[in-house]
Amino acid sequence: MVMRFLIILLLQFNLAAVYAAEIQPGVMLGAKTAETPHWFKESFLEFEEDVAEAAADGKRVMIFFHQEGCPYCARLVEKSFNHPDIEAYIRKNFDGISINLWGDREVVSIGDQDFTEKTFAAALRVQYTPTLIFLDERGKTVLRLDGYYAPDKFQTALRYVAEHYETKVKFSQFMLDQYRSTTDSLIDEDFFAQTSQLDHLIEQSGSPLAVYFESGDCDECRILHNQILTDPPTRRLVAKMQNLQFDIRSEEEITLPNGQKSTVNQWVDELDIAYTPSVVFFDTNGVEVMRIGAFLKTFHFQSVYDYVLQKAYLHEPSFQRYLSERAEKIREAGFDTNIWSYQSSHE
Repeated sequence: MVMRFLIILLLQFNLAAVYAAEIQPGVMLGAKTAETPHWFKESFLEFEEDVAEAAADGKRVMIFFHQEGCPYCARLVEKSFNHPDIEAYIRKNFDGISINLWGDREVVSIGDQDFTEKTFAAALRVQYTPTLIFLDERGKTVLRLDGYYAPDKFQTALRYVAEHYETKVKFSQFMLDQYRSTTDSLIDEDFFAQTSQLDHLIEQSGSPLAVYFESGDCDECRILHNQILTDPPTRRLVAKMQNLQFDIRSEEEITLPNGQKSTVNQWVDELDIAYTPSVVFFDTNGVEVMRIGAFLKTFHFQSVYDYVLQKAYLHEPSFQRYLSERAEKIREAGFDTNIWSYQSSHE
């Protein structure tokens, strides 16, 4: 009997060893790095001086947070920074300063508090690359773009800052005014709940809530629905959460996750929704914990959902570190990680 048990145990061990040996780690795909343009300022990262020098030339400061292998950063460089018209506009109106998200160069921030590049980025809670922060003549943040904006929307953002529109209108309203007036309907999904009482939805389901803010004239919304949300693993992940969709122009009366009464368009203004599609994530207490407010492809879109569902933000405040850990686990399981694709590399 003992011998039979030992034989079974040995067989199980051998089978497990064979299975482990057959799993080949996956590889990272889609990473891309583009050099920061030569015309960016050679800054000592003493921002008070940078702001003063820019102001003396009638310019403002644009801080560009990036990281090696970031395809969104590379796309910004290739499609916007290297576009002749956009380049000329930036060079006329801004001093560009480059910050490596993981860099160790010393930084003297506004207020004389010392940082390195990476601790400065952490202090500003930079969750996406690229992130761009625009400073006015007093060193105050005029605008922050968390993620990649396509050239047309990026140009609009540049104009908002360069022409000092912040003294006249909020950026979210400025962007909304650029959208075409349309009667196009939003693209529906079977996982969207149909309710105006967001607080009750969270309370009854006991799960987090993702609120999609979209518009009928939005090319990026069509990409989201037709290329990202058609991916089966993505849909399965999304279905684990409660999801709602609103038109940013809607005047529908709603009850917010915190129980307050409002309308959709008033809430859009309060949340400063400047990009469509935006997805805002709320925990089971109705508190915003994460947001997608720029262009993402499938791996990063999935990862935001996973970050919220796992409540990873409670122990890992850096979404970028979480991304790296998630990608590594996928590769260890034998699947490739493609960070610049509309299809999952694992089922």
